[in-house]
Formats: sequence, C-alpha cells, structure tokens
Amino acid sequence: MKGTLSKLKSSLVKPIEYQLPVGEQLLDLNPLIGQKLTLIHTGNIYCSNCNKKTKKSYSQGHCFVCMRKLASCDMCMMKPETCHHEQGTCREPQWGTKNCMIPHTVYLANTSGLKVGITRQVPIRWIDQGATQALPIFTVQTRQQSGLVEIALAEFINDKTNWRNMLKGNNKEIDLKVAAAELIPQIQSKLDELAEIYGATAIEKLDEDIVELTFPVSEFPTKINSLNFDKNPEVSGILKGIKGQYLIFDNGVINIRKFSSYEVEVSV
Repeated sequence: MKGTLSKLKSSLVKPIEYQLPVGEQLLDLNPLIGQKLTLIHTGNIYCSNCNKKTKKSYSQGHCFVCMRKLASCDMCMMKPETCHHEQGTCREPQWGTKNCMIPHTVYLANTSGLKVGITRQVPIRWIDQGATQALPIFTVQTRQQSGLVEIALAEFINDKTNWRNMLKGNNKEIDLKVAAAELIPQIQSKLDELAEIYGATAIEKLDEDIVELTFPVSEFPTKINSLNFDKNPEVSGILKGIKGQYLIFDNGVINIRKFSSYEVEVSV
C-alpha cells in the first residue's frame, strides 16, 4: 500500500475503531494490533490542498504558499479568541462563515488530566486528543465566543494535553460533572460580560451525560520514544495500540497527523 498520509479516521465504538488513510485507501488498524507494521517514507511530500510537491510540510500537510493563503491555516485556528471574521479580514470569508461562524461546543475532558477545550466536531476532537472521558458544558454561537469562554476556564484548569502522559496510560476517572459545577460559578462574571456583548442566547449551558471513550491499546509504553520520518524514514515495529492520533509500537510512538501529506509505503 502506497500513498500520502492524512490524520487517522476513527469511530466512537468500544473500543474506538481506527483506520489509517494511505492515499485513497484505508487500512483497518484494530485487527493489526499485535502484528508487525512498517511505514517507510519515500522522501516525497505533497501539499494536501494543491497536491504540489513540497520540501517541507506546514500546518499539518500544506506547502508554504497554501499555508499562507488558507483560512484553515491562520493563527486564529490555534487561538480562536483572535478570530477576525467580523472585521472583514478573514483569508477566506466563505470558509470562515461555514466553519467559524457556527455553534461550537465547550467541553471538559480527561486526557492527561482535567482540561478544557472547544470543538465543532464532537466526538472526533475528543478521540484525537486521547480523552478517556468528555463532557460538553456549553454551546456557543461562534468559534471566537467559544474561545473566550475557554480562556476564562483556562485560568483554573489546563487547556492543553501533555501528550507524553496521555500515552503512558489511562488516568483515573474524574467526575466531570462535579468539576463543571465547581468551575462554572468561578467564571460567571465573564459569562455575564459575554452575554451583554453578544446577546443572552450566545452561550447556552448544557446538561449532558459524561461520554466514556475506550482506546484499542494492548500495552502502554513506560518510556516515550518519539518516532519521526524526518530523522528516520522507516518506522517499524509491533503495533501495541492506537490512542489519539498516535500509533503505539513496541519501540516508540508516532503522531500520524503531524506527518500528513508524507508519502509512505505501508506493509504488514
């Protein structure tokens, strides 16, 4: 099997089912746990947008030109509170209207510990982060507004995942509803402020059940060895599991999303 990589596809079942996209083909990964899997980078990288060959991948699979022009590669994707669509300066206004000026979910999750995050892709975002538990707590009208709520909560809990700790095993269960009940009153003044600016219906508090996620891992690593196509074109070993966007081998781990657009040859 040969083609360019893109982020792992997943389905929320127990355990989560994963597929590795290799060009136009999809390789079912769950049945391969316990077997030897080899990925060899051919040296070629093709932009995921324009398909031109590029020496280096930017913003997870783009050439430099596309990285500079696409709204999906703008800094506001990493810092949603800086969204500038309403100012008329979005790189791609129609894309921004479709992807950013729509409801987003603010959630709590248990990844490498308690964290806050935002997404318009439930439950894909939780799977990609390696969360074993997740709880939606707000629906917010736009990406920017959800980012402002996230910032408020990030004063009290993490907004990032420690990927090394996430890969070493599953955390103890957290009562996310109790955590939400403790956190929300601490940002109530900020929520009131945002309601005055954007309207009373801009932020809707949710009352949903905690979502449990189970990942297909037979053995977690005790020491994290990060595998990298830029340093060694061949990644090969016994597949021990998949969590987040990582393949866990007996000799290290690799973040597939990081190497989007890298052309590889895959063999089992």
